Formats: sequence, structure tokens, C-alpha cells
Amino acid sequence: MSSEIKALREAVAALMQKRSGEEQVREVMATDTGFDEAMWAELAEMGLLGLAVPEQFDGAGAGQVEMGAVCEEMGRALLCGPFFSTAVLTPALLAATGDLDEQAEVLSAVAQGTSVTALAFAEGTSATLPEQPATVATESAGHWHLSGEKNYVLDAGAADVLYVLATAPEGPSVFAVNRGAAGFEPVPLTGVDLTRKLYCVRFSDTPARRVGQPGSGTASFAAALEAGGVAMLGEQAGGTYRAMQLAVDYARTRFQFGRAIGSFQAVKHMCADMLLEAESAVSAARHVAAAYDAGAADRAADLALAQAYCGDAYVTVAATSIQVHGGIGFTWEHPAHLYLRRARTDAQLLGDPAWHRERYLQLKGA
Repeated sequence: MSSEIKALREAVAALMQKRSGEEQVREVMATDTGFDEAMWAELAEMGLLGLAVPEQFDGAGAGQVEMGAVCEEMGRALLCGPFFSTAVLTPALLAATGDLDEQAEVLSAVAQGTSVTALAFAEGTSATLPEQPATVATESAGHWHLSGEKNYVLDAGAADVLYVLATAPEGPSVFAVNRGAAGFEPVPLTGVDLTRKLYCVRFSDTPARRVGQPGSGTASFAAALEAGGVAMLGEQAGGTYRAMQLAVDYARTRFQFGRAIGSFQAVKHMCADMLLEAESAVSAARHVAAAYDAGAADRAADLALAQAYCGDAYVTVAATSIQVHGGIGFTWEHPAHLYLRRARTDAQLLGDPAWHRERYLQLKGA
């Protein structure tokens, strides 16, 4: 680990300790939008919101290794807020569209913390890209309007701009919808993870503007979700490690029959297994981030395999952590369940582990 990455990691860890402790997480996740404006301003001040934004649009133009380090620390702290949708997915999407006017208008505001953005692509019961979106864009007198419904949309309730994948005459394309547009209705979804705000978004002849080249929507969203997948690995690795640490610390200090429970062989084995899973998740996440920065030929296959592994590992470790904690781990007051909730959501958000394993085999020509 370079000294620059180490310093970045330490700075983010200090901010998370200040702004995303357990008490703050519980406060923010209880709000409707899961959005703390004071925390958001500090993320912008540190340059974290502009980490993936090109320098020409007031960002840092950093790579996946830097983003992975940041997401690891945010994952450890269960950060609540639209960071993933705004600071990770949106810059990648707009870069893929090649629309410089849209980038100039939106990315500078993202980096400065004055705009929250989100992506809407999933439909029905699938969290992956649809082959042919059911959401339709129609043009009338030079103006575009959207009709349809998107599901599992992260942070739609807080977004100033929502980027939507919709079918147009030239093929699936990217469209932008502004907050408060007529016919735009974000409906909150009740999910297992209260730290992530998911919505079903309905469009009824909603005014929109087309972004990028006509018919390039599927490719643009695929590029954004690929970059998001790399960053998500960092978050999953950080959360996995923290869930393991909570269990190990408890096993050292919880006494039964005059001994620390960590001295019992069964608990030792559980902790050792969690450590192996956590270290492997961290290694996988950092390897994939470095592979993308280096432009490695097999990076997409490595990503797919790592997404399958890290999704399963986070769920396994978070569930085992609750078992090590015993009765207290099942209570609302203890943070262990928050990690399991986040793990289960992250394992579905960009496709489940089985889907990623199938994609890995396809990429390897199996």
C-alpha cells in the first residue's frame, strides 16, 4: 500500500469515526431520505465526492484503487447517504455517454456537494440491466417524455437529477429527469437494509432530456455498473472485515464458565473462518481495483468472480458474527444485525452471486 493510499484511508477513517458512528448511522437511517447534509458537505470539502470526477470538472480524476480505499472505510462504518449513486455511478455513466455538456453541468455540482444524483435502470424483480427496457421515451415537438416504472432505484428521494434507461426509437438511451418534474413519483420501498434507501420510481409522461448518443443507453449503463461493481467490492470488503472484528473483540471480552468464549474451540474455528473470508474479500477487492487501473485484459472476469465471492463472504461473515455474539447479537440495540442487513442488500444490488458466477463463466468462454 502506497503512502498516499494509506494517508487517504486514514483521513476517511477519521471522518467516518466523526460522522458515521453507530449513533449517527441509526439517526440518519431513520430519516426518509437517509441523507445528512452536514456530512455531505464534509465529504465534498475533503474532495471525496469528486474523487471519480475528471479534473476539468473540478474533480480529482482518481482511479479505482483510490475509490476502493475510500469505499472500504465507508463500508466499515456503514455510511448512510447517496455516495454510491452520486459519486461513483454518475461520473462513470456520464463519462460513458461522452456528453461533455451534461458532464460540465452536473459533475462540477456533484464534486462541490451541491447536487445529488441517482441512476434508474432495473425493472420488475431483477436488479440487473434489462435487455429491452419497458420504460419508454417519446418525442413530441422536440421534447422528450418518459412513461413507465423503474425498481430498486437507490436514493431517488434525495436526487436532484435521475438518469434513466429508456427505450427510444433509435434504441435504449439515457435520459435525465429533474427533481419535481411533472409525472415523476418516487415511492419508497421497504427493504431489509434501512441504511440504503430504495425506491420504485414511476413516470407518467414525465419531461426528460436525452443524454449522450441515441441508442447508446445500454452500453453507457453497463459501463457505469461495471465501475460501480469495482467500488462495491471495496465496500463489501470493509463491511466484512468490520463484522469479523466485532465478533473477535466480543469473543475476547465475553466470559462464560470463567473463560473468554474465544478460548472455546468452536468459537475459535468460527473466528478463524471469518478471518479467512474477510482477508480474502479484501484481497479480491484490491486486486480488481488495481486490475482496472492497469487495464488488465481479464479485469471484467476478475470483477465478476470477485462480486460473486465478496457477496457471499459478507453475508456469511455478518451472519456468523451474530452467532458469535449470541443472544445480544439478535437484538435491535446491537450493531451486528446492521451489517447483515447491508450484506444481504449489497449481495443483490448489482446482481446476485449466482448471476455473477454465470457471467464469469461466459466471460471465460465456458
